[in-house]
Amino acid sequence: MEINSKYLGIIYITLAQVFFTTQDMAIKFISGNYALHQIILIRASVAIIFTLLVFVPIDGYKFLLSKQLGHHLLRGFGIVVANLCFFTSLVTIPLAEAVAIFFIAPLLITLLSVFLIGEKVGMRSWIAVFVGLIGVMIMLRPGFGVFNPASMLPLAAALAYSLVQITTRKMGKGEKASTMVFYIQLNLVFFSSIMGLIFGDGNLADPTQPIIFYLFRAWIVPTWQDLMIMFGIGIFSGLGAYFISQAYRITKAGILAPFEYVALPLSIFWSITIFGDWPDIVSWLGIVLIAGAGLYVVYSETVQGRKNDLYRPIPRNR
Repeated sequence: MEINSKYLGIIYITLAQVFFTTQDMAIKFISGNYALHQIILIRASVAIIFTLLVFVPIDGYKFLLSKQLGHHLLRGFGIVVANLCFFTSLVTIPLAEAVAIFFIAPLLITLLSVFLIGEKVGMRSWIAVFVGLIGVMIMLRPGFGVFNPASMLPLAAALAYSLVQITTRKMGKGEKASTMVFYIQLNLVFFSSIMGLIFGDGNLADPTQPIIFYLFRAWIVPTWQDLMIMFGIGIFSGLGAYFISQAYRITKAGILAPFEYVALPLSIFWSITIFGDWPDIVSWLGIVLIAGAGLYVVYSETVQGRKNDLYRPIPRNR
């Protein structure tokens, strides 16, 4: 029996969120043993091999060619910054909290698109952005004696990611999703290799500062168990990128975008079952506000897109 493309797209995007959140959980799980750029290098190397194995039979090698290499470099640098900020935050804050704060990104995209590419946003979307920012402030809890500076890192990751997606919009519809996925992984390999060459000896690592230590600790040879986990992380990353690109290829973005928020309950599940981190009532309130505001913006942009045919998918990649 043939599955309707709408439902197949929903299945694909849900699978993508399963793979992405499993990747996030696995990176947090081994973060106490390895430098972040070492993990990212192995992950991206595996993912780039996976990407070639999947897309070369479909598109041939032509998907490696692009006339917008400058934009790809800019997008890749933004993804590197987003990765470093997001995964570094996992050293000291719960996975569910980091993912929830990161989901301010759709609201930031709405906000930045007004100033950077001249898109028009209605009053209701502005209100949704404001509500989402309140949700972030609730989760950050500044001035209440429990503020963790590391909570700012997912916010920085969301900002970097938003700029990446604004760049994607400026590139237009001409570039294949497979090409974008490949160049993101290539950038991750390049920048993490450079970081390894500069910081891989561990001279700047400070064991008394968990975040600094995670960023600059010396590279070590992984155990076989951890190496398998890192390979798994790369496969999860590649599968997530594949399924999300396929989902947006066959199904309208307005139908799919709300299902990206499946990542929130999945992250809460991993936080509780693997790390024993239960969100408190304040965190729940922030999560609800961020998710609700983001979903409203998705709905609003979809309705507007039906009117002017301008709304188009923005394939996510973490």
